[in-house]
Amino acid sequence: MNGKIQNFGELHVPGKPLILVNIWDAGSAIAVAAAGAKALATGSYGVAGAQGIADGEAFSLDDAIANLEHIVAVSKLPVSIDLEAGYGDDADAVRRSVQRAYNAGASGINMEDRMPGEDRLLAPKIAAERLAAAASSGLWVNARCDVFRGQSAEDDGESLTRQVLDRAQIYADAGAGSLFVPFLADARWIGAICDASPLPVNILFSPDGPSQAELADLGVARISHGHQPWLAAMNWLTGQAEKILGGDAPDY
Repeated sequence: MNGKIQNFGELHVPGKPLILVNIWDAGSAIAVAAAGAKALATGSYGVAGAQGIADGEAFSLDDAIANLEHIVAVSKLPVSIDLEAGYGDDADAVRRSVQRAYNAGASGINMEDRMPGEDRLLAPKIAAERLAAAASSGLWVNARCDVFRGQSAEDDGESLTRQVLDRAQIYADAGAGSLFVPFLADARWIGAICDASPLPVNILFSPDGPSQAELADLGVARISHGHQPWLAAMNWLTGQAEKILGGDAPDY
């Protein structure tokens, strides 16, 4: 493990979370780094959206790696790339894709446990094989677990939390460095997962959920802002364009 990858891993401290304002290109990387970020991470939704295309590996691997290279070139910070489901039909293909991210200078990756366009999660054994292939690169692997996606934490939080923790152990055994549990904003179940997970826990920040300070108190080790910074920037741009085109002065 090289020094930058080790440094990135050491930033995952339960109770003192790494905060990631997710970026989408080299320009946004420079802006976020200038604000004092300790690390950089792309979000696949924003990366694809910045090119006018849909999320879900529609942004080609070649383009994703080229985008990563541009980001790495403008910052000395560790960079994690969202590789969605790993850009591969099987574990061997995932290994080759992730190796390209390593060669391009990444320090970490995000990898999902469902394939693009699919609602059903991969079987734990298959997900573990793909994660192990990714981890063999030496990169820090943030294993995304989509158990709560489209589900009700209020109605089924206990059973869903058990499923997450079952997968967390399997993913840890496969070599993942951290566990990403998006679509969960219920403090009770976030705390339960943080208390029992064998991996440091990454939560997607939600304006409707706990604050960053509250997430830290729950034991979260990494807070991601996902596509929200990109969406906010695009909404701001649309608003300014509407003012300008309507004959009003912009807010800059």
